[in-house]
Amino acid sequence: MYEFFAEISFHSFPVDAAIRAEWLSKIRRDRFTPTKNTRVCSRHFKETDVVVTGGGLKRLQKGAIPVLFTWNEFQLPTTRPSVWERCQRPESPTPDSDSASEMEIVAPDHDYCVVSETGVRATTADLVDANEALHQRIRELQLQVEGLQLRQRFGINRVMGSDDDVRFYTRFASRKYFMAFWALVENAVNNKMVRITSAKTASESSAISHSTKLPPIDELLLFLMYLSVGLPLRDLAERFSVHRSTASRIVSTWTHFLHTLLGSQRLWIPPEVVRAHLPPEFAAFPDTQVVLDCTEIFCQTPSSLLLQSEVFSTYKSHATFKAMIGMAPHGAITFVSGLYAGSMSDREIFKLSGIVNLLRPDMAIMVDKGFVVDNIAPCKVYRPAFLSKKQQMSQDDVRQTQSIARLRVHVERCIRRVKENKLFDREIPLSVCGSIEELFSVACFLVNYQNGPLVKAWATQQ
Repeated sequence: MYEFFAEISFHSFPVDAAIRAEWLSKIRRDRFTPTKNTRVCSRHFKETDVVVTGGGLKRLQKGAIPVLFTWNEFQLPTTRPSVWERCQRPESPTPDSDSASEMEIVAPDHDYCVVSETGVRATTADLVDANEALHQRIRELQLQVEGLQLRQRFGINRVMGSDDDVRFYTRFASRKYFMAFWALVENAVNNKMVRITSAKTASESSAISHSTKLPPIDELLLFLMYLSVGLPLRDLAERFSVHRSTASRIVSTWTHFLHTLLGSQRLWIPPEVVRAHLPPEFAAFPDTQVVLDCTEIFCQTPSSLLLQSEVFSTYKSHATFKAMIGMAPHGAITFVSGLYAGSMSDREIFKLSGIVNLLRPDMAIMVDKGFVVDNIAPCKVYRPAFLSKKQQMSQDDVRQTQSIARLRVHVERCIRRVKENKLFDREIPLSVCGSIEELFSVACFLVNYQNGPLVKAWATQQ
């Protein structure tokens, strides 16, 4: 009896809930709840589950589970052989080493090279043709994916494929004109541009960050679309996949940058250069230095009655901003004034614009009837004659008026190029009045880069 008890040992239930549940499942006793004194003898465990310590005590391996009971006759079930072991496989034929061409080829059970339509084994030529067709399909799908990716985010690549798109979105006459302008400003963009950032970004870093979400050329496109197409910031942000505040900062940054960069270039042309490029139509007025005219853009009517009286234009019957633009006889814009209140006269704007300091006695200006500046301008003034108290104009006055009208129409065409920018088609909100003068000046500066000559014949004569 002592020897029997010496061979076996008794072990309490484990504390781990999962292993304890496994023990209860294997024991198979109904309404059985073990206590702290309940023990399971070592006969119910595999021999490898019981280890003997250095002191001679028997302990269970961690995670051991009782598996030997009377219901399985204290034996573990035999392991069933695998499919690979159960199946008998034919012996592989030994190839004849004398001739590789006489080797017996055993056909597989399934012929995956059989064409379903004909049931005939496909030839090598058929497989090559099918492979080429698949490669061609892959190339077509890749092109479609690239097109969808381009459509997903607006960018310069979307408009560069068509001169009509370039003209619509940027007002540049063609891709050639746009890329020529980009080549002029690219170096300054990379080295001299000061970006407008949010207050949070400025407080986090004192250094100027040059990293932007959009490439610089796409930022230029965004700015031109804001100016030329008049798209709202929300639409631009959606097209270029940026936040609306980011689009707003891009527009502000490029407005200040182009106003500074293009405004630093000399617009006013020396008189000898003007005479060298004088079109034949100006032969009767050879000393003409600049053709002047004023234009107006609508603005939101302010609530203040005093401001309303200042910006109200009797000519447009609306609140407006007014500016004076000067054009050289050959069609280039050579002078742009600031924006003034719509109630100001042409004479007053001429006086305040600063053009008087640029004129010399050997020059002449060509103006409309509203420019009564004979006693202000230090040079000759070509202006349509007034009837005054006469009942009828003289023959010379009529001819001169007709000649001046035919030539002055070109400055109106030049101004129309500026106002083709759709931003100026709607009322300018008072909230952007702080930057509208810079935007208008930039639009005037860009006209010299965006278009060809006003009259095509002038390009062949010069």
